[in-house]
Amino acid sequence: MSIFDIFAKLEQERKQQDASAGPIEWLVVGLGNPGSKYESTRHNAGFRALDSYCQKTGQRIDRMKFKALVGEGTFGGKRVLFMKPQTFMNLSGEAVRDAADFYKIPPERIVVLFDDISLDVGRLRVRAKGSAGGQNGVKNIIYQLSSDQFPRVKIGIGAKPHPDYDLADWVLSKFQGEDETKIQEAAQHAMEAAEEIVRNGPAAAAQKFNGK
Repeated sequence: MSIFDIFAKLEQERKQQDASAGPIEWLVVGLGNPGSKYESTRHNAGFRALDSYCQKTGQRIDRMKFKALVGEGTFGGKRVLFMKPQTFMNLSGEAVRDAADFYKIPPERIVVLFDDISLDVGRLRVRAKGSAGGQNGVKNIIYQLSSDQFPRVKIGIGAKPHPDYDLADWVLSKFQGEDETKIQEAAQHAMEAAEEIVRNGPAAAAQKFNGK
């Protein structure tokens, strides 16, 4: 560990201590499926973004609450609850709703990070609201919140290689070669986009990160 890593870790610990001083203001939710079987799969791009952030900053997301692994931190002085729902993808909304109800967080302050097959591998797209676009985890969040008015960061995982390829097999496959390098970079940028949403809003984040 370099001296820069040590300072970064100390700064993150200070931020986490500062975060305990006020109420949770935002939820930042990465979607995926729990368990080693699903690690590094395309469908777990949301989990991977949060894991990348933890590795870089020392942030911990390791307490079970609201049917999710959670951790508290700050973005721009605003207290954030990071979440990795453990309900499996299709029921992700249960964890999000429980946390939103508990902390009285409106949809506009819930940032969701997830995989998108309509984007090339590693591409990002920030949206302030919208439909699920076929992503079942997002569909369940919309159902549980009775709203699609939450900002999201879509992480490109690439389209199926050919029309006959089974979609489930594709999203549960793992990245290889150059795609693995691209998704590592995208995971880091996705969390930077989430932080930009919290700090300055989804429009600013979209301008900065869309197509990145």
